[in-house]
Amino acid sequence: MAYVEPVTLAARGIELVPLALTHEDGLRTAAQDGELWQLRITSVPEPEQTRQYIENALAMREAGTRFAFAVTEAATGTVLGCTSYHDIVPAVRRVEIGWTWYARRCQRTHVNTTAKLLMMTHAFETLACEVVGWRTDNFNFASQAAIERLGAKKDGVIRGHALRRDGTIRDTVMYSMRRGEWPEAKAQLLYLLNKPRH
Repeated sequence: MAYVEPVTLAARGIELVPLALTHEDGLRTAAQDGELWQLRITSVPEPEQTRQYIENALAMREAGTRFAFAVTEAATGTVLGCTSYHDIVPAVRRVEIGWTWYARRCQRTHVNTTAKLLMMTHAFETLACEVVGWRTDNFNFASQAAIERLGAKKDGVIRGHALRRDGTIRDTVMYSMRRGEWPEAKAQLLYLLNKPRH
């Protein structure tokens, strides 16, 4: 039995559904909103690589190392982006959350906060994780700020850790949250989602 079983997570008009080949056109359209593959610090597929991106995610699901979700609008099924559990280590009850990106029109809305709340709740309260982690490019300052807003703690920087799509070598900033930190983080996320937006 896989540590992360297929599940649909939903709240506030957003659904996270297991990524499938049927999401290909929707993912391509979401990535085209802002030409997100042009960003050197993200994992967004180029339009012609969308199917391969999904096939790779499905192979990683089969291997038990990554479980990808399509982030969709519940009312219409419109694909807004993608996010995943990855680097899944059942022996120490740890998952990381990443491979996350959204159409430009969804950025700086409730979508990411809602998706993270759903995934963190599932990780800590259903999968009984001890630790949830995040990693990001050292130049992806928006991602670092977003991770810190979740209540995650910065663990450090792994230097010379991975290749970017442009062939340069990136440093990776690592973050984590322990199970005991989750109740306070959850309360803060709910507060942020419930407060009026101006």
